Amino acid sequence: MEILLVLIGVVVFALVVYFATKKKPEQLPPAETSRLREGDKTAKRTAESRATDQKPERRSERPPKTSERPPKPSAEPTRGAPPAEPAPEELAPAVPEPEAAAAAGVAAPIDRSAPAVPRRLLEPTHDARAIRRGLTKSREASGFFGRLRALFKTKPEIGAELTIEIEDVLLGSDVGVATTETLLARVREELTRGEILDEKKVWRSLREEAVRVLKIDGAVRPLECRAKPTVILFVGVNGSGKTTTIGKLATRMKASGIECVLAAGDTFRAAAVQQLAVWGERVGCEVVRGKDGADPSSVIFDSIKKAEEVGADVVLADTAGRLHTKANLMGEMKKIAKTAAKALDGAPHEILLVIDATTGQNALAQAREFQEALALTGIVLTKLDGTAKGGMVLGISDALRLPVRLVGLGERPSDLHEFDPEEFVEALLGKETDSTAR
Repeated sequence: MEILLVLIGVVVFALVVYFATKKKPEQLPPAETSRLREGDKTAKRTAESRATDQKPERRSERPPKTSERPPKPSAEPTRGAPPAEPAPEELAPAVPEPEAAAAAGVAAPIDRSAPAVPRRLLEPTHDARAIRRGLTKSREASGFFGRLRALFKTKPEIGAELTIEIEDVLLGSDVGVATTETLLARVREELTRGEILDEKKVWRSLREEAVRVLKIDGAVRPLECRAKPTVILFVGVNGSGKTTTIGKLATRMKASGIECVLAAGDTFRAAAVQQLAVWGERVGCEVVRGKDGADPSSVIFDSIKKAEEVGADVVLADTAGRLHTKANLMGEMKKIAKTAAKALDGAPHEILLVIDATTGQNALAQAREFQEALALTGIVLTKLDGTAKGGMVLGISDALRLPVRLVGLGERPSDLHEFDPEEFVEALLGKETDSTAR
């Protein structure tokens, strides 16, 4: 017990000695303490002012923020995986959407814009032999060319009597009175001046005038894809060959890589719809049809919208045949044209009047009625191989002041030709070697 008391006393004594000998901090006077506190505040304000002045400079050095944040690197990359490549936008400038899609192996979206350069819908054949074969009947002895050639054989003298004989042949070939006078005016003028001395020059004058008559406004305009889709409306009387012409034309276009939609606008004749459906299946073209007796305008409207949907280049629209004397049916044609314009601005881009060449000059009265009702852009002459009066092409084109755009010279699709005035006149009137042969 005594030992414990001694130990407690020693500890107490040590503590007293420790606190008694510990050095206390120096105490500054109150004035000095206040001065130091003010100095600290001033230094703090100076530091804040310098920081504020430097903030814009620091912001300008930073790169501009972008709306796209770079992807965060994964915390632990997958073993064996190649390092991540930067985004394509960081490596090269942006590319057009279709090209980017093709580069990525993805199907490009359908281009519904109009072609920058109009594309020909039919490749020119320049096959004069095929046209000559198609005009065989006109070249026979009883045909247009044969009768003219026989005339020069029997009338070797070049004079006023010859022009009368030529006039009879032209009128008998359904060239027409006005066109006949146009063709012979130059021949008569050259005869008066004594410039025609032999039959070769007469033939040359006839050929040159025939080409001039067929070249409306001095130019030949082929069928072109000028919008996407380009809408071509076919009109004409019953039995003129509209549906067959559409089928042949679709075959030729498809072979050239031009996508077509066929509009079965002849809703009053079930056979026409079926016939067009057969052509579409054979060629591989989409056919838009309505119910029997449906409004043809609605069928044309739906066809244009379908062509836009699938990205087709051309719409070939069939219509019911109608007599030119039926005012209500001609009024319906106007409605079809207006509906096409509502479906697509500028449509129809072509309105082609289909004429059966075997009807000759009788087709003129029909054609004039259609021309008054519609803004026709050209003529399609079908069944030209079935008539010996091939000269009627000159009369119809000259009377209507409309260019012939297509001619049908047979049953096959290859027998449908884009019209070329010079090739046609050569096939119809022959070359100099043909015309002067005895």
